[in-house]
Amino acid sequence: MTELNQTILGIDIGSSTINAIIAEIRDEIPHVIGAGQHKSQGLKKGAIVNIELASRAIRAAINDAKRVAGVNCSKAIVSISGTYTKNYNSIGIINNNSGEIGIKEINRAMQTALYNATIQPDFDVIHALPYKFKVNDQDLIDDPMGMVGQRLEVFVHIICAPKSSLNNLRKAVKTAGVEVANIVLAGYASAIAVLQDDEKEQGVACIDMGGSTCDLVIHLGNSIQYNDFLAVGSQHITSDLSMILGTPLSAAEEIKLKHGSLRHDQITDGIIEMPTSGDENTTTTATTEVIYNIIHARTEETLMFLAKFLEKSGLRERLGAGVVLTGGMVKLNGIRELASAVFANMPVRIANPHPISGFFESQRDSSFATVVGLILYGSGHFTNYEYASEKQLLVKMAKFNNEDGTISNPVQDIADLDPKNKPEQEATGKAGANARKTKVVVQKPKQNLWQRFWQWLTQLF
Repeated sequence: MTELNQTILGIDIGSSTINAIIAEIRDEIPHVIGAGQHKSQGLKKGAIVNIELASRAIRAAINDAKRVAGVNCSKAIVSISGTYTKNYNSIGIINNNSGEIGIKEINRAMQTALYNATIQPDFDVIHALPYKFKVNDQDLIDDPMGMVGQRLEVFVHIICAPKSSLNNLRKAVKTAGVEVANIVLAGYASAIAVLQDDEKEQGVACIDMGGSTCDLVIHLGNSIQYNDFLAVGSQHITSDLSMILGTPLSAAEEIKLKHGSLRHDQITDGIIEMPTSGDENTTTTATTEVIYNIIHARTEETLMFLAKFLEKSGLRERLGAGVVLTGGMVKLNGIRELASAVFANMPVRIANPHPISGFFESQRDSSFATVVGLILYGSGHFTNYEYASEKQLLVKMAKFNNEDGTISNPVQDIADLDPKNKPEQEATGKAGANARKTKVVVQKPKQNLWQRFWQWLTQLF
């Protein structure tokens, strides 16, 4: 059960920047009280390649956030890039002899789906997200909680990461002074931060375009059904400018920020002077037209790769809300128009994260989408049911029958379940071993003032 008031730390370990936010959760609403940022070190294409350097950068970002917040956090919710992740879609089917479907039955069905997925032994699950349920012959059920049926079927999207990558991430964060409370896919966190509920219902692709990676997730209904990853980002534009123009990376980055545009009609004729690579005493020049062509070519190629991912997913025709772009790379002027053309006139929206109390105006831009998503995730904005990285079953919308919102006799450990509640195929096998480690964490749904007033009236009468 999530406490009504608590402090959480979210750390987005990005390819170019590490962002840390400390927020107080008051009645399940986050309020930012501290933020820190540091240039990434020890990472390549979203993966940790040097634990010492990565840990040093993480510690610097955390310390800045702690200094502002004036509080200490011992655990953190941490992002992980889609690099090297694998995903599976699996189905779990159980018989239900108890009549009404509750958390035990939903957990048992999800554990069965995990068992059926035959996940590689060197990979660990970071998310198992149910996107559809069936009760008996009734299809397209969002939430089976409290329904009556003899057969429960769950369709689950499972995201896994190599154990070595997860262990390196945990070690880097622990060396920085905090423990990992949960690991969240960066694209999933960004989707939480920027997507609207109606977009999810219509079907939408959320793409976070970062420094050296692009994370794509597809939402259909209340959960993710597809995710993919591209090891290309805005730093590749900088590299292209540096190599073609013969100028240092720092100068190329400055040119990109000052003159980077994808709108040809806004390009003015001009010549840009810049230092020459390897010789500080000489300069070179390039026209604004050349700079435009370099930036446009790399950005168009990146978007074309992402468009192929949409085709590969087999879900493109179901994306009624189109594509939502976020991340630092979408600050390029004109990227929405170019993306709309590349994605064959699908609706395209550039999104900043949902506003959170306490965030400075300068921080409310697309490059903070992932870290804002981590804070929202920590305050209960996840899928209705989710098997999380630390072997927890997170439950957002549950049936509550106590005045304080808790469940009578809540399940604290799946080992407490009856033997019949273990996966049907092999109660003592792999899924059973996973189940014994699983914790159930219940997030009380937020009530508005009218709901609280009505509850008070019903208690009176």
